Amino acid sequence: MGAPYPGGVLAVLAPRYWGAHLLALVLMAAAAGLGWWQYDSYQTRRAAEAVDLTQAEPLALTSVMGPDDPYPGDRVGQPVTVEGTWVPTGTVLVSGREHEGEDGFWVVTPLAVGGAEDPALPVVLGWTADPDAAPAPPQGTGEVIGWLQPTDGTGETDTDRTDDVIPQVRTADLIQHVEQDLYGAYAVLDHDRSPVVPGADALEPADLEQLPPPAGGTGLRNLLYALEWVVFGGFAGFVWWRYVRDVTRAGRDEGAEQESASGPPVPSGT
Repeated sequence: MGAPYPGGVLAVLAPRYWGAHLLALVLMAAAAGLGWWQYDSYQTRRAAEAVDLTQAEPLALTSVMGPDDPYPGDRVGQPVTVEGTWVPTGTVLVSGREHEGEDGFWVVTPLAVGGAEDPALPVVLGWTADPDAAPAPPQGTGEVIGWLQPTDGTGETDTDRTDDVIPQVRTADLIQHVEQDLYGAYAVLDHDRSPVVPGADALEPADLEQLPPPAGGTGLRNLLYALEWVVFGGFAGFVWWRYVRDVTRAGRDEGAEQESASGPPVPSGT
């Protein structure tokens, strides 16, 4: 009678299966490491965006971003200096903005960075409760210092495009009121550090506490990649578990067949 087949759990410990076990461990460890790396990148980008830059030294807008560049996520609140030509015909009122608990409007006028036909940066000049009391928009050349902000992305649409009131500072809404391209950002006028802007002193300052939070999509791609690696690691673990189960089951079946083939034990003395 042959020796009993080792089968069961011990079967998967045979040297011929070590390569499969090692491969599974390497795949799961790599997926875990890459997933953590992507998640750490997500956290790093979110932390960078949360840095308070409002009191930093102003930088020239052109050194922070260009007219066709995506918004630099690590520059939310960065003071920038902008020189150019006012576009008074592009002035709009942004509704739904509060100041000391009172609902009102932001007054926004684009400032063409350079000549009158160059791409413009929308500038929030201030807040007013009564749109009829808003001062005339500035004209001619101008220079401002303001806090750089990403455009809104609440998804609220402008239901009436015949007036100058819009629900959010969004490029798709602003572009309807100007003839030139716009930056993918806007600036909130710093009344304390900026050169005098005609008419802005008649408005309440729109400070950063009144601004909507930055878009929640910052670092989203890294977070999705991290989730993908978690799913991949889980799939690799599942395949390895199925493999171990099949090997174990096959070992038990083979052992049972060997035991059945050997027949019942013969009594001694016969």
